[in-house]
Amino acid sequence: MAPPSPVVEASSRERGRARLRRLLFWVRRYLPAELAGTATMLVAGLGVAALGAPPVVVGLAGAQGENVGFYLVAGLWVWREQRHRFPALGRVRLALRVLKLMLLEFGPAELLDTLLLRPLFLTLAVHFVPQVAWALLVGKVSADIVFYVLAATAFRVTEVAGLRGDDPPSADDPR
Repeated sequence: MAPPSPVVEASSRERGRARLRRLLFWVRRYLPAELAGTATMLVAGLGVAALGAPPVVVGLAGAQGENVGFYLVAGLWVWREQRHRFPALGRVRLALRVLKLMLLEFGPAELLDTLLLRPLFLTLAVHFVPQVAWALLVGKVSADIVFYVLAATAFRVTEVAGLRGDDPPSADDPR
């Protein structure tokens, strides 16, 4: 068998780099908010569990705690992104722009997540996993998988539509 040509190897390396750039983009975008959300979920969920709350209350408290931490950090991230792209906007117009982008990026995913999936997954995990902290983490990861498929898709739609303040991405865009 003949060795691969240098052109094929370079093309394969470039595809690998493009995948890594895409992954790093999403990690930089969501990891800080995820860490904050996880911390506030654990504080809220473990706090009500320590009071003897039933699994459904632990699941609801964990879900709401996660929302507080996640959206506080995500909102600051989008604020910074938009302030950089639109430095001349006043605070009120910038806040309205951030709110619109947050609703477009997270709204559809958040409705399904907050009203059904996250409380359900957290409650089921608390019911079936004996240790509450691990149960909350299992429920969170399960809900996050569905949430991020929807949120990342919505982010790309806002990007392709040019709503984020950039030109629509080219075919070479790593995201």
